[in-house]
Amino acid sequence: MRKLLFIILFTGVLITPANAQNEKNMYSYKQIENRYIVSIDNHTEIVKALNAFCKEKGIQSGSISGIGAIGELTLRFFNPKTKAYDDKTFREQMEISNLTGNISSMDGLVYLHLHITVGRSDYSALAGHLLFATLNGAGEFMVEDYGKQVSRVYNSDLGLNIYDFEK
Repeated sequence: MRKLLFIILFTGVLITPANAQNEKNMYSYKQIENRYIVSIDNHTEIVKALNAFCKEKGIQSGSISGIGAIGELTLRFFNPKTKAYDDKTFREQMEISNLTGNISSMDGLVYLHLHITVGRSDYSALAGHLLFATLNGAGEFMVEDYGKQVSRVYNSDLGLNIYDFEK
């Protein structure tokens, strides 16, 4: 009996870490020259996974596009008068009809600037700057690595992080 209990416990220790989600298993991908086809795992937060992917691959500039299905979404809308973002969260099943954005770096870290358009079950659409989205279905993304560093800097007049081509 003690031997059986040990085997059950030991097997659980071996299996549990393999099912845990971390940066290494949030996605799978295939590389074709300087482009990647990235499949993000279901129930994974998209921005977190794309950031981890770009960090892992050392991508310092590029472009991202994608489609898929999500169950939660937080959009941002920039107000130029206040120089602040207004955030709004939606919790319902939605289809990503378009996700598009660019990759750069700021303060030595990956910087993603992503916009998204999603369709709702009533066929209306939501769109804006993507802050957060959790997959509830497939997530298929294309990432192109431009192979050069492109940096950003904060512009206090605009209240935005903009490209700095001098760096």
